[in-house]
Amino acid sequence: MVSTFVDSAQLHAKAGNGGAGCVSFRREAHVAKGGPDGGDGGRGGDVWLQADHNQASLLGFRDHPYRRATDGQHGTSKRQHGSRGKDVVVSVPVGTTVFNAEGELLIDLKGSGDRWLAAEGGLGGQGNARFLSNQRRAPAFAEQGELGEESWFNLELKLQADVALIGFPNVGKSTLISRVSAARPKIADYPFTTLVPNLGVVRVGARPARPNDATEFVMADIPGLIEGAAQGRGLGHDFLRHVERARVLCVLLDLSAMAPCSPEEQLSVLLGELGDYQASLLERPRVIVGSKVDVAAYELEGIETVSAVTGEGLDQLVGHLAALVSHARHDEADALEHDVVVHRPVPDEITVRRHGANAWKVEGRGARRAVRFQDLTDDQALAEIIHRLRELGVDRLLTRAGVRDGDVVSIGTLSFEWWRDEVGTGLDRGEHHRATRRERLARHGRLDQGDVDGES
Repeated sequence: MVSTFVDSAQLHAKAGNGGAGCVSFRREAHVAKGGPDGGDGGRGGDVWLQADHNQASLLGFRDHPYRRATDGQHGTSKRQHGSRGKDVVVSVPVGTTVFNAEGELLIDLKGSGDRWLAAEGGLGGQGNARFLSNQRRAPAFAEQGELGEESWFNLELKLQADVALIGFPNVGKSTLISRVSAARPKIADYPFTTLVPNLGVVRVGARPARPNDATEFVMADIPGLIEGAAQGRGLGHDFLRHVERARVLCVLLDLSAMAPCSPEEQLSVLLGELGDYQASLLERPRVIVGSKVDVAAYELEGIETVSAVTGEGLDQLVGHLAALVSHARHDEADALEHDVVVHRPVPDEITVRRHGANAWKVEGRGARRAVRFQDLTDDQALAEIIHRLRELGVDRLLTRAGVRDGDVVSIGTLSFEWWRDEVGTGLDRGEHHRATRRERLARHGRLDQGDVDGES
């Protein structure tokens, strides 16, 4: 039997690459000196995650984790811009949490409609028409398109149920949920029959004359917990995370002679595991219920008792749970008025770090964007790079970091030799040093087309 419920999966998100800008000049009859007319490249498509209440699990990612947006088109002559790549919106269940490869929590999509930008498309390169100025009448360079972001993510689903059934394996949780709802979980007379959570909708107080007076709540049958679950024994963490968002906890204790230990010991173990996993769970409203009362071998005072087989005590239990759920919902009235939230990553900061004895690396998307030109042997392209890096404050950051004359500085795949004199710093040593500058750049890295896009 193939499970249709998956609560953890991986996602590989690849945004589209930006299209390259075009280098083109007007070539028309009777136009002696046609100006630049190269169009911009289109931006690559984004990959978004969106919480959707119509999605029940992460099954769609188990065998097909890859999601890719389309690339932007290249610019062409006559100032024609390339079209933008199409975004991809990936639907995930409400309650999906997203982690990076290092296990850091990135976002919790806990509200229907919440969106998160998983991979941002690369910017399109500017065509040479964008670089026309009074000082630059015939720019013969354009920008390369930026590479789209690409990352692996770990997805985990935390069910959002009103009531979570908690108990040892084979305590009767699946039978109970099958009697009070339309859920039909697998039921058998051996431990760990339930390997994935089951959800059922319970309807209480419905009358033919006034059907709208009924109270509905979602009950989750959490697979059996064992001692050590909070430390990951068995599938403890996989099961316990589905309890985190339940409004009410229903703790079932086996009263039959087949129970692994006394009801008091069962209760002690279960509450201990909940507290070890997340202390706040012990403050959650809960109901202690004795199960299998029809074949009881133990007695425990002060608790409700039920038999899922005969139906004894089920109506009273469901009514009690409905009252607790209604009270919890009333307390959360403000939270239930959910506004759709759009989450976007914080822009990268530009940082400088030592990369060797006499080498430095400048990191940050803004810095990589500043050097993404197709032809870095062009003096005008180099001048534009200098202008951009200075506006970003890269020269000041390098000075503060302690860079010295002769050190090699890398930005993406571009490397250059750092220097300082009375005229300036970095690449620009004045008009009489342009040839030396090109030789220095060429000596430290490949500068042909496509080598300065940056890193995704």
